[in-house]
Amino acid sequence: MTPPTLPAQRHVSGPGGELAEPGFWQRPPADRLAAFARLRALDAPVFVPEGGGGAGHWALVRHADVQEASRLPKVFASAPGVTTPEPARWVRALFGDSMVNLDGPDHAQLRKIVQRAFTPRLLAAAEADIHAVAARIVDDVLAERPGEFVSAVASRLPLEVICNMMGIPEHYRAEIADRVNHASENIGVERGLASRLRMPGRGLRALARMQRMVAGIGRDRRRNPTDDLISALVCANVDGQALGARQLGAFFSLLMVAGVETTRNAITHGLTLLTDFPDQRDLLLSDFEKYADGAVDEMIRHSTPIIQFRRTVTAEHTLGGHLLRPGEKVVLYYASANRDEAVFPDPDAFDITRSPNPHLGFGGGGPHFCLGAHLARVEMRALFHELLTRPVGLRAVGLPDLAGSNFDNRVRSLRFAFERP
Repeated sequence: MTPPTLPAQRHVSGPGGELAEPGFWQRPPADRLAAFARLRALDAPVFVPEGGGGAGHWALVRHADVQEASRLPKVFASAPGVTTPEPARWVRALFGDSMVNLDGPDHAQLRKIVQRAFTPRLLAAAEADIHAVAARIVDDVLAERPGEFVSAVASRLPLEVICNMMGIPEHYRAEIADRVNHASENIGVERGLASRLRMPGRGLRALARMQRMVAGIGRDRRRNPTDDLISALVCANVDGQALGARQLGAFFSLLMVAGVETTRNAITHGLTLLTDFPDQRDLLLSDFEKYADGAVDEMIRHSTPIIQFRRTVTAEHTLGGHLLRPGEKVVLYYASANRDEAVFPDPDAFDITRSPNPHLGFGGGGPHFCLGAHLARVEMRALFHELLTRPVGLRAVGLPDLAGSNFDNRVRSLRFAFERP
């Protein structure tokens, strides 16, 4: 496909050019959000160059534009990939296509199989498990008094919940946690030449080992099914189909990287927000049942765990006052859409009573709306209930160590402390 012609120079030299600079994603979050605010004030999307030859994307930064593109999959396709850069063909051939990179009947059939596996019985068991795991984690924190929040708390909950739900044997879990970190630690992060040459291979090797592991479990579950999600997926019969080994591996990788990473980052940012906005913390504690759902949604809006997803235009379409042509790329900047002044009054404030709160933290709707949205909310609500209602008090210490990624709002580490002995 012939690359689109580079748009007029005014698009490249304006504020949109900032998004093409690796250093932009290393700036303090407030600086980046200010740049997005300037882009939202323009009368049309801006073009962001990505190397020579006219390559680049149109930046969709307004809530309405991101939501419209999300709900028109026939015009804004996820294939060949939603990440930047797009996955190479050989990677897709080796590991299989992730559900997030599929469109049309292929996506619908795979999603149908997965949705059918999430039975009411399985979901009820998962919710009960979430509360038990959250309580156990906080028990451990109170007994051991660690000082780093991501590894001690935020990562543990989603990893244990997903492994329990999938039916991953205990002896595999430490290795899986390590593989997830290797596979995702540098997504969207600008690195030096030596690291760029080394780390992708390391990440792919970690992904390959993880997929071989779950494929072996899947083969065993076909012979000896149990009441877990892997059994449901490999033994499903939806229009005569179940998940094959590569499909199961790709789905498990998606659950691990998307489900674990996004939830752990939202939890970590949530503790920081409750520390930085003590009035909102006090309000939440005054009636947890009343304010918990609003607090979780506001944490997700404010932190926006996934910063962006990519789409490919398949037909002429006017969006935000600009004509887009087939073959052009657009990027849906959820981090900007969730601060859109036209939708969220005082968007930089953290307000757990914000209503309505139509954030796009789980996508903008349409066929790719996050399958794990409900479970993520339950996990966050359960964990913060345990963290906040125990008689010791927790608070973040200092600023979170951010990865500087243009893909996800990843937190490497966060120090935390107890307010009372």
